[in-house]
Amino acid sequence: MVQEGWLWALFTIIAAASQTARNAMQRELTARLGTVGATHVRFLFGFPFALVFLAAVFAATGVALPRPGLAFVPWIIDGALAQIAATALMLAAMNDRSFVVTIAYIKTEPVQVALFGLVLLGDVVTLPMAIAILIATSGVIVMSLRPGALAGGPKATLLGLGAGALFGLSAIGYRGAILSLGLPSYVMAATFTLTISLALQAVLLSLYLWLRDPQVLGAIFRAWRPSLFAGFMGAFASQFWFLAFALATAASVRTLALVEVLFAQAISSFLFRQPVSAREAIGIVLVVMGVALLLAVH
Repeated sequence: MVQEGWLWALFTIIAAASQTARNAMQRELTARLGTVGATHVRFLFGFPFALVFLAAVFAATGVALPRPGLAFVPWIIDGALAQIAATALMLAAMNDRSFVVTIAYIKTEPVQVALFGLVLLGDVVTLPMAIAILIATSGVIVMSLRPGALAGGPKATLLGLGAGALFGLSAIGYRGAILSLGLPSYVMAATFTLTISLALQAVLLSLYLWLRDPQVLGAIFRAWRPSLFAGFMGAFASQFWFLAFALATAASVRTLALVEVLFAQAISSFLFRQPVSAREAIGIVLVVMGVALLLAVH
């Protein structure tokens, strides 16, 4: 049986694996709906499943739904809007020839989230934790930066660092929202926060598409069958992200989340028979070392 002190790590690994599966399934949706439409699917079709999760938690625990105070509002707005804005920067990166280097800079998120967590939430990062974060992050960057990728220039750097910072602020916002509820049940706090965030994001992006590109919104509903499954996987992954945020610092969660890169590498190697280069092997070793150190000192 997993001890409660290690549950955050188990939740994070489940979330990362589920997110990898969701990303793989969304390839078809991206081709049919475009990147913005496929991104919106995770919010629009994920929200009903979040409601189901919330009802299940209520039925299983008997814990009453929280009545969030004013402190909850800025945190949840930060989490939801920062996640949308970070995704927008990623979309901008996809139109840039230096997409690879941009993604590498996005993976500096654990370093940035550690700083944000310290300043905004008072989440302490010890020296061993800081070393673990730096080692794991450097491993992902090594894996991402192919020869010649550094020719991206300042645009790729700004896009990547900006997206990483916004993803970091989003994680801090969600953890802050969960903690602000002050509930004895971290499961209810995490699930309630997830439901509110998905509702907010679904409404905002639906309104955006209705005003800017209603044809995409119509296409999303016509592709409801694959969208429903992708929405479920997105909500399922988010449920475990939020459970992890309720139990551990955002820096720890987002650092351990780098195992998602290892999952993706494993899929490429074993399913698509793509060989692992020496650079990728070095990156994998660094990620494993950093994650192992993080778990050892947590």
